[in-house]
Amino acid sequence: MPIKERLGVVVGDKMDKTIVVSIESRVTNKRYGKIVAKTKRYKVHDDSNECNIGDLVLISETRPLSKTKRWELKEIKQKSLKLDNQALGE
Repeated sequence: MPIKERLGVVVGDKMDKTIVVSIESRVTNKRYGKIVAKTKRYKVHDDSNECNIGDLVLISETRPLSKTKRWELKEIKQKSLKLDNQALGE
């Protein structure tokens, strides 16, 4: 069985060595045919705490690491463009 991989956006990074990744999928409603966006949130193991909110990341499935963590960070595709106030000197 192949290892599942998903591409998503980091929406939470407040836990130690854990990030929350949101993945949006578009599905068609069976009855009405309308395309609906469904969002699923995964807890992902980030061993070096390198991700920030807004980063685009690739995650892969792994063995259970805790009660809710079953995914690990494979790579950061794109870093967030969010600017810090300290970097601007404000």
